[in-house]
Amino acid sequence: MDGTVVDTEPYWMAAETRLVESFGGTWTHEDALQLVGSGLIDSAIILQNAGVRMEAEAIVAHLTDEVQNLLRTEGVPFRPGARELLLDLKQAGITTALVTMSLRRMALSVVDLIDFPAFDLVVAGDDVDNPKPHPEPYLQAAALLDIDITEAIVIEDSPTGVRAGIASGAVTLGVPHIVPLDDLGAHELWPTLDGRTAHDLVDLLDRHSATTGATR
Repeated sequence: MDGTVVDTEPYWMAAETRLVESFGGTWTHEDALQLVGSGLIDSAIILQNAGVRMEAEAIVAHLTDEVQNLLRTEGVPFRPGARELLLDLKQAGITTALVTMSLRRMALSVVDLIDFPAFDLVVAGDDVDNPKPHPEPYLQAAALLDIDITEAIVIEDSPTGVRAGIASGAVTLGVPHIVPLDDLGAHELWPTLDGRTAHDLVDLLDRHSATTGATR
């Protein structure tokens, strides 16, 4: 979600900075990059190590509240082409799942702001035992959609997410945003989703699914 569908990473980084500074610490852009695509508790532990004297669950809840408030006041900044691609997938009858390490309430607040039913289901960070880069989130989504994971495409913007997609057995498409995705093993890298359609994703699956299935 964050960085692939919507450009909320700056919101998260701003919330993290304010939280660390409230405890007298410093939080740089490089520090924030460590958290991109990471699991909720893993991120909270990094913030604790930066001086935030709060329980991990409280950190997660606080940051989620902060980002949800920014979404309400500043709006939902969609990544280029993301909304249009989701609409084309819906019109083509292709099922979709939002797989994010954000809390479910955070994910649903973003989904509710999309002006059409963009996703058939949501798998969030508090729905799984093992966060990305573990494949569980994507395997759970495939099971709930009742599809073989090798017939799915994972679209990711973070190294953690790309690793999760590859480990799941899905065809994995990297669309880099804040951090590079080179040399991680993604089946393809696209610079943007802008101008891409459901046909492009079907073509991607056709070109790579046989190879993916053979290596599992």
